[in-house]
Amino acid sequence: MESRTSFHLRQAIAHVSTVDELVVTSSKLRPAVVNMHRGGMNALDVMSVFSVVADALTRRALDLAIAQIGEPPARFTWLALGSQARREALPSSDLDSAIAWFGHNESEESSDRKYFGDVATVATDILTRCGFRPDEHRVSASDPLFVRSLSSWQHEVHSFLNDPTQEKALVLVSVLVDSRPVWGVESEPLIAETFRLARAYPQLLRLLAQFALSHKPPVGFFRGLAIDVSGEGRSRLDLKYGAVVPITDLARWAGMTAGVTCASTIARLDAASDVGTLTASDAHTLRDAFELVSQLRLDHQVAQIEAGAEPGDVIALEELSPLIRTYLKEAFRAIVSVQRHVANDLSWNA
Repeated sequence: MESRTSFHLRQAIAHVSTVDELVVTSSKLRPAVVNMHRGGMNALDVMSVFSVVADALTRRALDLAIAQIGEPPARFTWLALGSQARREALPSSDLDSAIAWFGHNESEESSDRKYFGDVATVATDILTRCGFRPDEHRVSASDPLFVRSLSSWQHEVHSFLNDPTQEKALVLVSVLVDSRPVWGVESEPLIAETFRLARAYPQLLRLLAQFALSHKPPVGFFRGLAIDVSGEGRSRLDLKYGAVVPITDLARWAGMTAGVTCASTIARLDAASDVGTLTASDAHTLRDAFELVSQLRLDHQVAQIEAGAEPGDVIALEELSPLIRTYLKEAFRAIVSVQRHVANDLSWNA
């Protein structure tokens, strides 16, 4: 089922010749997610297939944008960021992105930047029409902050390695470590690879660990903590920010400490366990919690799609069965327990 879904959608995407055709073809992606879910495919595999198709849509959107604007003045690559880069995207995911271009002098950078910014704006608009929401924090190649020459990106990364106390350094490091090329030049050393040097920069790793620990799961959500309460008096829980973000942040830090950069959350946890950054027990705990929450997110979003609603990660607590509430509560407690172990290690090694 996975290969059929991915292959046929990618083939259809590759053969469209207009934006309107791409929009129509992309409309098959959400029904495919529903069918995969009905067929019993687990959430991690569904996220992988969804991300592969999102890559194909991104590449075709860029082809159409370049056909509209003209040939690029320099070789470049489009970098997926965030959940798409980790191959963990779902219908609720936005497509974070950046551009790196190659081989031009700094004196030519201004005109290059305008061209690539224009391409990014058109491609992002196409992807929005295809059902992908723009990032609310503007982590997008359509924002000038995320359009740079490769040398500029590498200079920026090295500055973060040497001085991670800069404003927004930890946020940008967290974004850039996940970068993965999906279009254009892919053989060059790119941004994420530079972060393999992070093991030689203990201050950065320590601050990243502290940054990860700042995102706490809502262990007391049954008592009204860390939830959204609507005007209707319904208690709501954000599965992404309540559980996915704390886990992926911990996995990113642990993976970097183990020398792993752009990879899935599960691969980072496995690498961290192999080298001892996390104990085998803690890595296993985070993996189980990640799989549980990913499945809940998928179940919830499929139900929303079937009901004709826009998929999201905020769920009303009354929609969860008593058993699922118990599992979720235990998962949150387990994540907090791992965070406590990491905090104790940081304190011990200070």
